[in-house]
Amino acid sequence: MSVRPMLTVLMAGALMCGVSDLAQAQSAPSKGADKPPAAAKPAPAKPEAAAAASAVGAEPTLIGQFGTWGAYTATPSGKKVCFALAKPSSSKTNPPNRPRDPAYAFVSTRPAEKVVNEVSIMVGYALKPGSESTIEVGGASYAMYTQGDGLWIKNAAEEGRMVDAMRKAPDATVKGVSAKGTETTDVFSLKGLAQALDKLAQDCKR
Repeated sequence: MSVRPMLTVLMAGALMCGVSDLAQAQSAPSKGADKPPAAAKPAPAKPEAAAAASAVGAEPTLIGQFGTWGAYTATPSGKKVCFALAKPSSSKTNPPNRPRDPAYAFVSTRPAEKVVNEVSIMVGYALKPGSESTIEVGGASYAMYTQGDGLWIKNAAEEGRMVDAMRKAPDATVKGVSAKGTETTDVFSLKGLAQALDKLAQDCKR
């Protein structure tokens, strides 16, 4: 299984670990939302998550919730994978109210492959083949290439700069076009992302 389909399976498992429930809680975060609970323990994956991730022999574990971002780890085939995940704070389609699956943003680290903070977006629909999308963050726009229902940065050399901007900016806007020509705009709050990435950086060293 290639890296990106593998990550999709892991992330699908994470979503079934309770991301939907977490997202509801995120709508009214507590004042200490950016700080991990004093006695936080890793949350075990639900049975559905284990089934979803069985193809890669791993299930994601929630190790912390920071603002709108959950921090997860998994160990497919004995190789550790860490990622932060969030749902958009707002989503729009043009024409309006077109049906689509939920969208999610991920920032992934795979130590065995020397990959750190790879940004990807699952947009919840099949993207127009050959189309390009963008992420706007911190006053800059980054071109993303499309593959199925996913987006990845087109110029890998810009990824570090984009992640640095995401750590500091209040939000990121993702724009795409579906295979049917529907234009979408998703806004992701970046509250808590820096803390989630710091937590994953510590955990992924182990």
